[in-house]
Formats: sequence, C-alpha cells, structure tokens
Amino acid sequence: MNTLRCVSRRRWPLGLICQIRCYSQQASGLSDLQKPVQSYISKSRDPYLNLSIEHYLLQKSHADSAILFLYVNRPSIILGRNQNPWLEVNLGLLKAGQKHHEAAPQTEPPALGDVDLVRRRSGGGTVFHDEGNVNWTVISPSAQFTRDKHAEMVVRGLRSCGIGRSRVNERHDIVLDQGAQQYDGAWGPEEDTHATPWQVQDAAGPRPLKVSGSAYKLTRARALHHGTCLLSSPNLNIIPHYLRSPAKPFIRGRGVESVSSPVGNILLGNDEFIERVQSYFSELYPGADSAPTVVDKSWLDIEEVRKGFDELKSPEWTYLQTPQFTFSDKLGEGESAGTEEGAQIELTVRNGAITESKFGTEGIRPQEADCLRELLVKQKLHEITDWSQIFAEAGVASEGPRSLSEWVQAMLPSPGMEV
Repeated sequence: MNTLRCVSRRRWPLGLICQIRCYSQQASGLSDLQKPVQSYISKSRDPYLNLSIEHYLLQKSHADSAILFLYVNRPSIILGRNQNPWLEVNLGLLKAGQKHHEAAPQTEPPALGDVDLVRRRSGGGTVFHDEGNVNWTVISPSAQFTRDKHAEMVVRGLRSCGIGRSRVNERHDIVLDQGAQQYDGAWGPEEDTHATPWQVQDAAGPRPLKVSGSAYKLTRARALHHGTCLLSSPNLNIIPHYLRSPAKPFIRGRGVESVSSPVGNILLGNDEFIERVQSYFSELYPGADSAPTVVDKSWLDIEEVRKGFDELKSPEWTYLQTPQFTFSDKLGEGESAGTEEGAQIELTVRNGAITESKFGTEGIRPQEADCLRELLVKQKLHEITDWSQIFAEAGVASEGPRSLSEWVQAMLPSPGMEV
C-alpha cells in the first residue's frame, strides 16, 4: 500500500502514463480470460470487430472456461467459412449507397445502402445481421459440448419471456411453431425444449419460423457455438433480396450451400433478450460476474484482434477463400442468356480467380475467343467491374456476344462496382 501511495504522488510523463494505462487494460483483459466463467457484451456495431473479438476469446481464454459473448451488428451479410458469395448473395446490392439511384438494383422496400459482407471462421450458412438481431456466442470446453446445449439455453430464456412457441429443431436451430395449440397448460422454460403444443406433425400445417440459426467452430480443446436471434428486424421484407443470387441457377461447385427457411421476428426487445440469456447462462455455468465485461473498438489495440480484423476485411479472405465452382449459362434450368445467337459461356473459378473459360457462339470468332481466354485467365472475379469492356478489348463486336456480356454483368456483378 505504501508503494502505491508513493507512486500515485509522482509526476509521471504523460506518454508513460498512457503506456501504463494501456498495459493495465491489457493485463486486466488477460486476467479475465483466465476466469472459469466469463461474460462479455460489445458496444460496437462493427461485424468485423465483433467476429475478431469472438475469435480472440476462443483462442486466448483458458481451456476449461465457459464464455458468453453478446453483440449486435449493423446491416451485414455473414457468410459461412466454406461458402460461395456469388452463389449466396446478390452482390450488386452490397454497395448500393455508392451507386447512382437510377442504376442500382431495385428492391421493395428500397435497398439499405452499403451492407458489409463478412466471411466468418465458423461453418454453416449465410445470415443477415442488423440492429434487430442479437448475436449470442458460447465458448466452452470441447468435452462438455453438444450441438443442442446452448440453443436449449437460449430457448429457456425465450420461454421465460413468454415465447412458449420456441423450440430447438432437428437442425439445432431455434424456431417458432405456427400450428394451432394442441393442448392447454403452461409451457415454461423447464419443459421439453424440443417440442411445443403448437408443433405441427408430418408437415400437415404451417411451417415453423426460423428465428435463430446455429454455426460452430470446434478445436481440440474448445468449442464455439454462435447464433443470431431475430427479435425485431425492420428488414424482413428486404432480406430475401440480399440473400438471393441471380447467378445461383448457373453455378455448380464445391462448398456449403445455405438451406432456405421461412423466418420471422420474435417481437422481443434486445435488452430483455440479453438479460434473460445472461441469466440462463449463469444457471448453466455458475460463477459469472454479476456485470459482463464491456468490449468496444479499444480492443483493436490488442495485436491479435487487430490482425483478425484486418484479415476479415480483406478481399483475399472474403473472395479468394471461395471453394472451386463453375459458372455456365448451360446450367440454368430452362433459362438462357437471352441472346438470339445462342451465345454460351463457361467459367471455372478456383480460389476466387478464373482458371479456365470457354465460349461457343457463332458471334465470336476463334481468335476473339482465344483473346477472351487470355484476358480472363487468373483474373480475380470480384475485381471484374465491366464485362462489356473485356469483350470489347477482345475485339468482339457483334450483337449476340454483347448481349452475353451484359447478361454476365447482371449475374456476376462486382461488389465494388460503381455505375
């Protein structure tokens, strides 16, 4: 104590004081990571930062600890680790805020403006985040993990708020049953979390609404389970526009494809949901501090968090991690490129770059097709902003191929394209 009093009276240089404060904050963070039960909540709406903090907690926390992390993101599309953005997302809408109003793809209601596209480090399908979603993450020892354990925890929290229709389905997602109530009586948190009185059997009635999906990242010692819970999203009508790629019928390849499900809002406030999830996490893992640790953009001062943040924001991570796929107008079921001369195109894309291209049309001469192949080989697909220009550089001038280039532009727009 005497030493502390002495230190407090000394006039330290301002720069050294800042260094001491930064060191103290990092030391405190490292100390928290060693606690057996930890709870965090983010003040940031940045999806790149929140997912980087999440990954940091997974990597740096004690192997035997249990962690709850809660955060809300601004409008963003979150891809699974092994997914194809050209297959999953309408990339032409992502930068709508940077485009002229009359040239941007139209939606009803109007597009949101700029929307982030983030490839996370866990598997699973593509989801849409906004301020009406609360994202929950539980990190725990692998030996104690099951794929339903923490979804069941969230369902208990929802039922304690009166959401009796909620349950965990066979895909480990949380859904709201929409059938007529089969029997009377209370349906509280401690009831079977995999069944409700409103559940429809044998697909004989309305499908349940999906309100929270699940994704996982498993290491030798640690298990991460996270989901996004639709509480009061104002964008339910527009989400399908973002998650419906016009190129989907024309793409075949490796990777994980999302499973479409009807979705709905729970109609619950963010704060109430957060409070109940924290409460049921504390029941599942006793010993958490009464108040969660608040995280924010200051965590970017941590080297590992900054490194993860920069990686998630890079086009290399977002696009060049894409599994191999083929794009061809021949793949569309009953669809065509809409050209009178029957122009055809086939692209092979590996790690986000074109490795092979084929053209078959009366409107493209052999030397023009050769030139097109030379122009396209090793081109990064997300960097191609104008397919008409590429066709023009190859000397292709006839009407059919020009229509083909316009069709490819509509199917494979550059996410950074400005028009």
